[in-house]
Amino acid sequence: MLAMQSNLATTYADLGRHERALQIERDVYSERLKLQGEEHVETLMAASNYADCLMQLKRFEEAKALFRNMIPMARRVLRESPEITLSMRWNYAMALYEDPAATLDDLREAATTLEDSERTARRVLGGSHPTTGGIERHLRNARAALHARETPSPPGSA
Repeated sequence: MLAMQSNLATTYADLGRHERALQIERDVYSERLKLQGEEHVETLMAASNYADCLMQLKRFEEAKALFRNMIPMARRVLRESPEITLSMRWNYAMALYEDPAATLDDLREAATTLEDSERTARRVLGGSHPTTGGIERHLRNARAALHARETPSPPGSA
C-alpha cells in the first residue's frame, strides 16, 4: 500500500501538484519509520522521495536537514546499493548550491560533495552511467556558482 501511495505522489508531482505529492511522501515516510525503523532500505528510499519533494518546492532547509540525517544511515545500510547513496549525496549538494540563501561555505560543501560523488560514481558505475553524467553536470553548475561568488565584481558594477 505504501509503495502505491508513493507512486501516486510521483503522479501528482508529474502533474505539477507538488504540495499534494509532498503530503503523501511525508505520510509514507512517517509510516515507514513506524513500521520498519529509520535504518531500513524502504524507509531510506521514502526519506529520499520526501526530500526530493521538498527540493521541488524549493524548501531547501528542510531538504538539507533530512539529507544530513539520512546520508550517514544510507551509507551504513545501503553498502550494496551505491547508486542510491550517490543519488542522495547528489541531491543534498543540489539543495546546498541551488538555495538562494547559500553561503560560500554551502557552495564549497556542494562542490566537494559532488567531486567526491563523481569520483565514486565513475569508479563504481562507470563514466557512461546516467548517474555519473548527472553528477558531472551538477558539479559544473556548483563550481560555476562557487566561482561566481568568489570572483569580485568589477569596480562600478552594482
